Amino acid sequence: MRYPKPAPDWRSILNERISELAQVAGNARFNAFILASQNAYDPWEKLRFKARAAALDPALAWLQVKWERVRNARPLPLTDRSGRALTYWLPPTSQEELMLVDQQLAGHIGQATRELVGRELAEYYIKNSLMEEAIASSMLEGAVTTRRDAKQMLREQRPPRTPGERMVANNYQAIGFIREHQGTALTPDFILELHTILTQDTMPADQIGRWRTADDGVNVIDHRDNEIMHEPPPAADLPRRLDALIRFANESIREDGEFVHPVVRAIALHFQFGYEHPFCDGNGRTARALFYWHLLRNKYWLFEFLPLSQLFRRAPARYARAFVYTETDDFDLGYFLTYHLRVIGKARHALLEYLAGEQRKRLQAESTYGRDPRLNQRQKLLLRNLHHRDGAPVTIAEHQHANDLAYATARADLIELEQLGYLSSRKVGKKLVYTPTDAAH
Repeated sequence: MRYPKPAPDWRSILNERISELAQVAGNARFNAFILASQNAYDPWEKLRFKARAAALDPALAWLQVKWERVRNARPLPLTDRSGRALTYWLPPTSQEELMLVDQQLAGHIGQATRELVGRELAEYYIKNSLMEEAIASSMLEGAVTTRRDAKQMLREQRPPRTPGERMVANNYQAIGFIREHQGTALTPDFILELHTILTQDTMPADQIGRWRTADDGVNVIDHRDNEIMHEPPPAADLPRRLDALIRFANESIREDGEFVHPVVRAIALHFQFGYEHPFCDGNGRTARALFYWHLLRNKYWLFEFLPLSQLFRRAPARYARAFVYTETDDFDLGYFLTYHLRVIGKARHALLEYLAGEQRKRLQAESTYGRDPRLNQRQKLLLRNLHHRDGAPVTIAEHQHANDLAYATARADLIELEQLGYLSSRKVGKKLVYTPTDAAH
């Protein structure tokens, strides 16, 4: 990733051109440009090109943008290596996204969605999304595997065969750990255990589950040209800095009594953990896992449906730049916050469309085999999911794992579906696989 060029010092522009700024402050076209740039949270390298294209002075536009950000900035009890506070400001579009997250992804709304699609079906969707998150988060960190092979491994609960599959299996296990401990307060031991789960058999054993030291010489490097993209704070400062981060993560409000929205707090936790880079490797995976932990802890239940790392992976350079812009521009979290909320918004839209579509399919499926009194709910759910998978076969182990069944129960379900004419079976190697028949459609 190309490292961004530093922005001009807005304070110098203010001292030299304050009278010019006053002259353009009432210009409607200038103000519309500033509003659009704030909503996008443009960095200098983007703003200057946009300003020139709009026939506006880039320096004056940057001054106005920075002045608003600095004037409205709220500090967080987190700092960079020099002691400068991490700050944030929410432009209008970010405020709107937080409102929609509260309305559609949290509290009783999330529980209502579970009831709408049915508990068994909701759990199936969640497991599918958690698989997608585990796969995408691993690939974002360089895991070499195919999505199909990785998902089949998780469904069948077979041991990983490659280092890439091991990363995926670790991520999936870690997400399960987060779900089980979402009510647990964050502690150093909690983070170390999470890191151990995430990195088992993927890095040197003596680096797993321990903090980095000065001897490790950890930096974030762009391996295409060996450029150092981030130099974390000294290892000797980690105990103090992690203590501040853990206190921040466990708070419901700031120590001074000021409220910080839980989603903002989760995003700040994600960023700051990446900034601290407390491990030799696996920092990104751990940061994203802690982001999920914080949201689930604050009852944003539908985030279980959102495999955000899929969207991060589609444009990894944007994900990386969001970190870099924050670090290099006054430790302004707005860049990472706006980017993260934009990704959440895309995932939220996709989720709502997905759930609406699944509800329609559910009703259609029920008109086909849903009224068959011989079938239990697990069997109906299985038939519908096989229909959505375009006839892909299912094994006893996969049905067992997807529904947390005893092996004998899963086997009986499939045998009965075959006897009723909904499935046909065949041997593939040593495994018996079941494929939907025409009666299942």
